[in-house]
Amino acid sequence: MNAPDGARRRPWLLWVPLVGFILLATIFIIGLRKPDDPTITSKMIGAPLPAFALPAATPGVQGLSSADLATGTPHLVNIFASWCVPCAAEAPQLELLAKNNVPIVGIAIRDRPDDVAGFLARYGNPYARIGSDVTSKVQIALGSSGVPETFVVDGKGVIRLQKIGPIMPQDMADVQAALEEAR
Repeated sequence: MNAPDGARRRPWLLWVPLVGFILLATIFIIGLRKPDDPTITSKMIGAPLPAFALPAATPGVQGLSSADLATGTPHLVNIFASWCVPCAAEAPQLELLAKNNVPIVGIAIRDRPDDVAGFLARYGNPYARIGSDVTSKVQIALGSSGVPETFVVDGKGVIRLQKIGPIMPQDMADVQAALEEAR
C-alpha cells in the first residue's frame, strides 16, 4: 500500500503530534515546579484593619474588635485554632513574646469555646483578648489564608507585617523588629 501523496512529500508532518505533546508536557512540568520565591506579599500591608467586633472565644477572656487595636500601642494579632498542629508548635514563641511585654491578641477560627479553653490550658495563654471567628469572616477580610498567621498591627490599627505559618525561634528577631518599626 502506498502512502498518500501529501505524506510522501511532507514526512515531517508525522512528527508534529509528538513535538506538540513534548511541548505541552514541558510547559506543564515547568508550571509545577516550585517557585524561586515562596514569599506571598499581602495586599493588606499598609492598610488599616477592616472593622470587626468578635465575641469572646472562651469564657474568662474578652472578645476582640478592631477598635481594641487602635490604642496607640502595636499588637500582634495571631490567627489560630485549637485543632491546628502548627499553632501548638508556635505557642512557646508566643508565650516568650508575651513575657517580654508584647501585646498579643488572638482570633480563634472555626472553633468551640471548650476546645479553645483546652488549647489554652495545654499550651498557655499569651493572649490579652481572643475573638471567636466561627465563620472565618474576619480571617478572610484580613487576607489570611490559613492558620496560624500573625499580623503586626501598629498603634493606629494599620497592618505592618503578615507572617504566614507558625512563628518559630528563627522568626523571633524579624517579628520583634517589625514590632519596633510599628512603634
